[in-house]
Amino acid sequence: MKRITQLSALLGVALASSAIAGGAEDANVAEAKGIVKRFAETLQGELQAAMKQGGPVKAIEVCQQRAPAIAKALSEETGWDVGRTSLKVRNATNNAPFDWERQVLVRFDERQAAGDDVQAMAYAEVVEVDGQKVFRFMKAIPAGDVCMACHGTAITPEVAAALDAAYPDDQARGYTPGQVRGAFTLSKPL
Repeated sequence: MKRITQLSALLGVALASSAIAGGAEDANVAEAKGIVKRFAETLQGELQAAMKQGGPVKAIEVCQQRAPAIAKALSEETGWDVGRTSLKVRNATNNAPFDWERQVLVRFDERQAAGDDVQAMAYAEVVEVDGQKVFRFMKAIPAGDVCMACHGTAITPEVAAALDAAYPDDQARGYTPGQVRGAFTLSKPL
């Protein structure tokens, strides 16, 4: 049961309020939170099954293969661009943050350093991209105890070898519990 609770914390199922409020923005925040919740719950379920079946090495496969597939399916279903990113990515080709995301992630790190609860961190903003208004939303993903098997400072040789094979340019190690591991990131044109 502890592992399930830790995975819930890892994936940030508890969602917080955003940085903007009012009218259509509130509706977009609510919709974005719902999509993040679905993403987190789906990924959480698959990670739990993988951990039971083959431990952290099996969970690496879920993160590598299923997480992008879940994001793609949600994007196609909802019309939002759905993904995950981090300041320390596993897969720079698919998950490197662009400038706006990087700025939000830096703010999340600053807030965490100031004592804010990572599980409650979310941010939303309407920005203009190429003359079009775009609604953007990010929800922090906290590094939980269960994350340490693949993202911590004491990774086993077996897990390290699997990570090196799956992610030759992996930067996503060295975390401690409670840090901002990354964020769910969503956007859609208005």
